[in-house]
Amino acid sequence: MKKSILAIAILVFLFTNVVFSQSNRKPASAGRLEYIEVEKNVKLHVTDLGEGQPIVLIHGWPLSDEMYEYQYQYLSRKGFRVIGITLRGFGKSDKPYGRYDFDVFSDDIKVVLEKLKIENAVLGGFSMGGAVVIHYVTKYNAAHISKLALFGAAAPSWRQREGSPFGISEADGNGLVLQTMTARQDLIAGFGAAFPAKEGNISKNVEKWLENINLEASPYAITESIKALLNLDLRPQLPKISIPVAIFHGTQDKLCSFEFANELNKGIKNSRIIRFENSGHALFVEESEKFNTELEKFAKQ
Repeated sequence: MKKSILAIAILVFLFTNVVFSQSNRKPASAGRLEYIEVEKNVKLHVTDLGEGQPIVLIHGWPLSDEMYEYQYQYLSRKGFRVIGITLRGFGKSDKPYGRYDFDVFSDDIKVVLEKLKIENAVLGGFSMGGAVVIHYVTKYNAAHISKLALFGAAAPSWRQREGSPFGISEADGNGLVLQTMTARQDLIAGFGAAFPAKEGNISKNVEKWLENINLEASPYAITESIKALLNLDLRPQLPKISIPVAIFHGTQDKLCSFEFANELNKGIKNSRIIRFENSGHALFVEESEKFNTELEKFAKQ
């Protein structure tokens, strides 16, 4: 009987100590969400680091917010709260069956910004993400946003159209869509050669890292989203943009011609081009130091 009472007393003591130590521990985490629900049963992955003025980053196709690893490392230590949002269908975000178009992506971004209570942010988008953020700003009248940054943007029209001869041809676009459905792994592996300005601009390890991120995307989502991009013409929307815009573009970009930067600059009244003379499409890693410092300067202006 005495042994039983002693055992119970010891258990009570240990339990009380554990509860006491947990309740008195100062949290090491800042308590920020890594996944944010944007509609029923659909959550997006979010990287949310640092304190200060917010910079919100949207990835390209078929990447995820992980592409901004070196921007997170730099900006979060320079007085910014840097937030990367992975679009539905990509990376660690949910991959539901349904629509994957620019209205959906913009609506999702709006929900994330509202739930995080973000105001006066710099919103940046790379490649297809550049088209996404232009669409967001024009659809929602720059809600929560004070400045816009475009990185190698696949805009204003990624496909060749009358008056816009600089993008991919309709035939090549259709071929790309077919590849996403029949040879996705080979298509993604081939990006390594097309991304930088020249071989050696990014290491084989960085090339492999980007390829691995690309392979995480939903095959269905990459097909549907690239079809949506081919059908998107943002030229009529550009005059609606009144906030300051910085256009980052590699002069040797093989995937999104530098002419896109010129067209964006002509169409957006309060914009300027920042040239990356030694970069192709992968300017965020080819000239990461310049990319980071220019984005920092733009945010602080």
